[in-house]
Amino acid sequence: MNTIDKPWFRARRYGLGSGLPITWQGWVVLGLFVPAVPAALVFAPKPLNLVLVGIATAALTVVSAAKTKGGWRWRWGRDD
Repeated sequence: MNTIDKPWFRARRYGLGSGLPITWQGWVVLGLFVPAVPAALVFAPKPLNLVLVGIATAALTVVSAAKTKGGWRWRWGRDD
């Protein structure tokens, strides 16, 4: 498997979405997101802070959806 195609996030066992990161790239993405949200809420002016949080959340969602092992689909807890 090519390193570019390697998934960065584990698939959730139940439900839809990504689980925890499984590579250093995934941890970097999550590590950038976690401090970005409180920083935007504290340091950005009032109407802009929610826009910045939305952009950061959208970026995390797009990256994690694209780089989740097996993609995003509904899972029922079975090992597929």
